[in-house]
Amino acid sequence: MPSLGERIRRSQFWKSIFRHPPPRDRRNRVAVVLTNFVLHLHPVSISKHGIALSYTWCMGGLTFFLFVVEAITGTLLMFYYRPTIEWAYHDMLDLRDVTTLGVLRELHRWAGHAMVIAVWLHMYRVFLTGSYKPPREFNWVIGVILLVLTLLLSFTGYLLPWDQLAIWAITVGTNMARATPLLGAEGPGAQLLTVGGIDLITDSSDARFGLLGARFVGEVALNRFYVLHCIAIPLAAGLLSAIHFWRVRKDGGISGPM
Repeated sequence: MPSLGERIRRSQFWKSIFRHPPPRDRRNRVAVVLTNFVLHLHPVSISKHGIALSYTWCMGGLTFFLFVVEAITGTLLMFYYRPTIEWAYHDMLDLRDVTTLGVLRELHRWAGHAMVIAVWLHMYRVFLTGSYKPPREFNWVIGVILLVLTLLLSFTGYLLPWDQLAIWAITVGTNMARATPLLGAEGPGAQLLTVGGIDLITDSSDARFGLLGARFVGEVALNRFYVLHCIAIPLAAGLLSAIHFWRVRKDGGISGPM
């Protein structure tokens, strides 16, 4: 009499989800990978150096794992946090001292710091091993964009506690945006953007104003940073991460030693 596990694998419900039996040989492994929504992002086979910790440092996988941790803990924190100047700071205190499983806020915070370090180390490893060279130069560009998005996630999340450190740090950070080429009121080339003698880039229309929604850090800036941190940037990072993994597979897996 077949076991319970065998009966489950023979059932129509199981076959409707998994079209092929477990990948015991290369031919079946190819069929399993190519017909599975998740597994098709990965190559059918990889070389030994591709899983060698001394070569990859596992920084790419660790970065994605930390991104998943950030997404899960951030979603849970959204149930308790209100992005208003009246409640933001008090909600942060409650998340630390009152809310059940308040450790989630600390986990979210430290995982964010660790993700910034991990993505830098990943880029450093890719550069040292020459993995940015053809045919992987497109994926290198995707990686650079993901690095920028990671830094923007850290930057936008810095304001959400709404304490003095956050407010003044964002004030200094956004003041740098005034020197953005062409888009900053004090940046190079901004004076060239004029129509009929009227400057298009001013203190009320430059990159800094676009970030803050005003000329100072206030509730509008808090709302904008909240939307960027919780919705816009994570969606962009998730989409580019999927493209990044897919390109690793299409480019032949992890590159070998030089």
